[in-house]
Amino acid sequence: MATDSATASGPTARRLVLGNQLRRLREASGISRDDAGDAIRGSGSKISRLELGRVGFKERDVADLLTLYAVTDDDEREAFLNMVRRSNEPGWWHRYNDLMPTWFQDYVGLEESTSRIQTYEIQFVPGLLQTEAYARAVATQGRPEATPGEIDRRVTLRRQRQRLLSQPDSPRLWAIIDESILHRPIGGPDVLREQIEYLLELTSRPTITLQVLPFALGRSTAEGAFTLLRFAEPEIPDIVYLEHLCGALYLDKPDEVEVYSKASHRLTADAQTPEDTRKTLRAALK
Repeated sequence: MATDSATASGPTARRLVLGNQLRRLREASGISRDDAGDAIRGSGSKISRLELGRVGFKERDVADLLTLYAVTDDDEREAFLNMVRRSNEPGWWHRYNDLMPTWFQDYVGLEESTSRIQTYEIQFVPGLLQTEAYARAVATQGRPEATPGEIDRRVTLRRQRQRLLSQPDSPRLWAIIDESILHRPIGGPDVLREQIEYLLELTSRPTITLQVLPFALGRSTAEGAFTLLRFAEPEIPDIVYLEHLCGALYLDKPDEVEVYSKASHRLTADAQTPEDTRKTLRAALK
């Protein structure tokens, strides 16, 4: 029986759950991806993308797959088709699609559905923790062609994402930042001061943990910034998000995720404790 275990999550989580359940049905039926692809006028690679939740679902395709997998109970079929409809509902970020490349739309959808976010940043304050002025300075850098209206919308998008941390069921955020971030005057000294004061304020929230990786440590155990997303739904695997100039990578293979999970644990051990981090933030203000 299909159950929407991502009821409280967004469409991205529902898509992942639905794909996972369809994969289980196919494997239990002993049907190959190629044969399943033929049943929906597609290919084995299309089935793979559907099962990984990387593309949207069509009700007709899911209905045909359910028939192929011998799912005949009307209530069970309707539960699956309802998940299809809910997974295709646009997220709140849909109105900003013109500002976001497809690969980042996927990230925002996952971010909305996560129960725990572990992030390591080496250049900027993490987006979920930025003040409006700091976010505006970041959005302006490297975009000389951007209009004031576009910059305003980019800042609004970031502030909208931050509402996630104020919800009753907000995810746990564990952020580790390089100490250099506290001395890089993004937007100027006044903007940076306000940003550090805001970080100090955020450290009082029980769902937010902030640690600074000190200069004295030397080389970090991680080569670059990354974010590890963990989910309450057992059907959704942990996902590592890596952003680069031309796009982003999403890693969900257990051995790949394990590498970044271990790196995150090492960074947590190497970084200052939350209390020492607050001392460092206060010292930076001086």
